[in-house]
Amino acid sequence: MSNRDIIMDNYLHPFHREIPSNDYIKENSRNVSCIDNIDIYIKIKDNKVVNGYFEGEACAICIASSSVMLRSIIGKDLNEVKSIIYNYNEMINGNKYDENILGMSNCFNEIYKQNNRKTCALLPYMAIKNIINKDFN
Repeated sequence: MSNRDIIMDNYLHPFHREIPSNDYIKENSRNVSCIDNIDIYIKIKDNKVVNGYFEGEACAICIASSSVMLRSIIGKDLNEVKSIIYNYNEMINGNKYDENILGMSNCFNEIYKQNNRKTCALLPYMAIKNIINKDFN
């Protein structure tokens, strides 16, 4: 599958795009310069992300990024999630990163060339980072 195919598939058929039960941690993330406004819901147990969902209104890049992110962090311990967030952020900003850590998220490896899309691709990762920094440090 090409990067574009992965992005479009996750936009058209997003993973876990629904509202979960109340025992999830919720974080809103929005882009002040466009329509992107998403809520990320995460359940953490024993220092591990055991499940996650998202909802909201956003562009294709943001929705696909949310979907791919959830696929990549569910089942990971918080240190692994932090490593994914760090490497993803580096990739989106055109810096050196470890592509082996990102898996499917590598489909966004050319976003750095489109400065106006960086925030769209980073929103769900910012929400997860906020959750981890707020509740688990």
